Amino acid sequence: MRKVSFAEFGGPDVLQLIDAEEPHAGPGQIRIAVRAADVNPVDWRVREGQKLAAHPLTLPSGVGLDAAGEVGAGVEGVAVGDRVFGEGSSTYAEFAVLAHWARMPEGLTFEEAAGYPCIMETALRVIGEVSVLPGQTLLVSGASGGVGSAVLQVARDRGIAVIATAGPANQEYVRGLGARATTYGDGWVERVRQLGPVDAALDLAGSGVIRELIELTGDPNKVVSIADLDASDLGVRFSGVAGSVPDALATTVDLLTRGTLHIPVEKAYPLTDAATAHIDSQAGHTRGRRVIVV
Repeated sequence: MRKVSFAEFGGPDVLQLIDAEEPHAGPGQIRIAVRAADVNPVDWRVREGQKLAAHPLTLPSGVGLDAAGEVGAGVEGVAVGDRVFGEGSSTYAEFAVLAHWARMPEGLTFEEAAGYPCIMETALRVIGEVSVLPGQTLLVSGASGGVGSAVLQVARDRGIAVIATAGPANQEYVRGLGARATTYGDGWVERVRQLGPVDAALDLAGSGVIRELIELTGDPNKVVSIADLDASDLGVRFSGVAGSVPDALATTVDLLTRGTLHIPVEKAYPLTDAATAHIDSQAGHTRGRRVIVV
């Protein structure tokens, strides 16, 4: 089978499309024929060699965590040919093994489904870690990407108000998800203050805003980052260890079925363009998410 792999840490150029043996599912796992795999920021962070405790690996290594596809070998609860999405490993490939999965809701494409598992697990986790409650206001820095899109919609479903920062081209997008929005750049802190008081904040972009988020919330314990590895130096929690993926998948299916969750796919890439997908992901300003199509 074809699979994206890297044998050394580095830039996007270390990614290689290789011929590899097909994986086999172990106890409690399923193997799928991958139709689409999500491009997560954690994918290129791992590729660069960033020390992420939640994602240890040995080289050479495959790439990718999330995928959607068709079950190739059934276990209890699924049958061969079922359309599923979930989280596993080395998902930039023609076949992959998933450790956690759910059946895809009707009407969902493989490209759409592939992007939900990690994004939704992360969104649900950080909303819980920042301890924001219904009726309070959450500031989201970096709101237009995949996790930001999920956070805004989960918050809206829970009655949490959101103030969002995003690029100029994404202002209407985040407003359409229920947020009060403003842009980055000079004067952004004052623009946020004009939109209202902030009870808690999330840093989803790692753009060097931790001090300002502490200033706006008044308490480093009310700020959580998923993108700034130095956040803990300022007393802010860096959230990098996954919570319950099965619970996140169940919540995702519920929201999708109720029609209260939709994260658009900005661009799809073939396996041969995995490096380009990483370059685009690292550049930021994504509206929704990017996926690899197999």
